[in-house]
Amino acid sequence: MSISVDVFSLKDKNILITGASSGIGRECCIECSKRGANIVLVGRNQERLQDTLQNLAPGNHLVIQQELTEYEKLEELVSSAVGKLGKLHGLVHAAGSQITLPIKSMNKEKYDYLFNLNLLSGLELAKFISSRKRVSEERASFVFIASTMGIVGSPGMVGYSASKGALLAASRSLAMELAPRRINVNCISPGMVLTPLMEAHMNILSKEQSEEREKRYPLGIGYPSDIANASVFLLSEASRWITGINLVVDGGFSAK
Repeated sequence: MSISVDVFSLKDKNILITGASSGIGRECCIECSKRGANIVLVGRNQERLQDTLQNLAPGNHLVIQQELTEYEKLEELVSSAVGKLGKLHGLVHAAGSQITLPIKSMNKEKYDYLFNLNLLSGLELAKFISSRKRVSEERASFVFIASTMGIVGSPGMVGYSASKGALLAASRSLAMELAPRRINVNCISPGMVLTPLMEAHMNILSKEQSEEREKRYPLGIGYPSDIANASVFLLSEASRWITGINLVVDGGFSAK
């Protein structure tokens, strides 16, 4: 008799998730906890991190308030998490920021801000987690939340698109580098997702503007849970033979 195994289970896996205080990062924490994972919630806002914590399924969870661009503190962050929970099985880098400006209004400081948070902080965390003394020997999975703006152009998105495009390129090379250590590395590229920030933005648009936005998505606008479910897949054993990919989750936006 065959034994049924839930290949999507994250039971007893320790997963560090950035951007845990809101939006996609928060939903990733919630969904992963439902699958049995212990979550290391990382974000800047202590109050909102605690709110996320209250929404998690029971587990051995850990809250760490940290500004991710303070790179000198990231190794200690990872070491502290491992010391309290044990070796890590996964990373979801969901923290990120967007600046929408024409190139004439961009400058070095704005480019630095986008690259530091969207790209470099995630790579620094991956560097520290992938150390043999901190990562699970069984198998681990790194998931970087990129964007369709890394593969599709749009006016006013030069800096943001550049940072997300760099993340897509870096993850492929990282996947090749870490494969011998049994670490899978993949990206998810969401389209427009109704996070609280996006909802606030949509509410100031006219009815016509809002409808025009929605028409760009054949399957409609997405929800944070759509991205969180994709993250669960890439963190689980169901994706054991997948690395170096960009999983586009955008309701058909980029297929047109």
